[in-house]
Amino acid sequence: MTRCQFVADHQRRYGVKRLCTIIGIARSSFYYWRRTAPARAARQAADHQLARRIRAVHTESDGTYGVPRVTAELREDGERVNHKSVARVMRTIGLAGLRLRKKHRTTIPAAVKAADLIGRDSTAEHPNTKYVGDITYLPVSGAKPLYLATVIDLCSRRLAGWAIADHMRAELVVDALAAAAWTRGSLDGAIFHCDHGSQYTSAVFADACERAGVRRSMSAVGSSADNAAAESWNASMKRETLKGAKAWPTARHARLAAFHWASRYNTRRRHSRLGQRSPIAYENALFAPPTTLPETA
Repeated sequence: MTRCQFVADHQRRYGVKRLCTIIGIARSSFYYWRRTAPARAARQAADHQLARRIRAVHTESDGTYGVPRVTAELREDGERVNHKSVARVMRTIGLAGLRLRKKHRTTIPAAVKAADLIGRDSTAEHPNTKYVGDITYLPVSGAKPLYLATVIDLCSRRLAGWAIADHMRAELVVDALAAAAWTRGSLDGAIFHCDHGSQYTSAVFADACERAGVRRSMSAVGSSADNAAAESWNASMKRETLKGAKAWPTARHARLAAFHWASRYNTRRRHSRLGQRSPIAYENALFAPPTTLPETA
């Protein structure tokens, strides 16, 4: 209870002047507080409604969305709200997006090299022209971890292909590349950028790229910044599926979590680089026919 509320509750018995003197506030402050009470009540009601909608969006995102994506989701649903209001209410109700966890090293350097064809340019003007890929481990409680290989489009950030296995042999990255080729129909002429892991420098993977018409590109040895898009995808995937846990209870749980998140990532999860749209929504907008205005007489 605030001091002003105390005065309001006891003013009939003791008087405003006497109460304000005793508890040490100016009468003008009390009268201002009383005059602005309706506005505060309206703001609290609006915050209550906003909190309800924020909780729904946060729950639908599996508890992963932070302020920017929650704001974008609300605006798409027709809400007129700014990110500061969303941030304030989320703090009040104790909601937040998930944060990065320390990564586990899965890259095993090898001697074979390929030229860097993208030069740290993690963008592309058109889909199916430049891809990045990486391997990340999926920890399983009391058991051998699984490994996830990805193929990510640098234009739309779409996860075009991926594969999971209980090993890190070259077949893992070959399967991910094959999945991307199936998704796109063809990868002919596209660039695939990766690190110097032994899987990517293997003759098996080189042959797979040649058969698919893919040009290989490799980052500098030991430089994660050269493959930042793939590193970021890995970190987000584990952060938003493990949600602070150290491991999945079983390999099946890990596989299902990866499948669920990959599907939501491509179709629903908003990406800041794409104007808070999902990768597939972004691609659909790129290929949508131009809007024509009606001719005027």
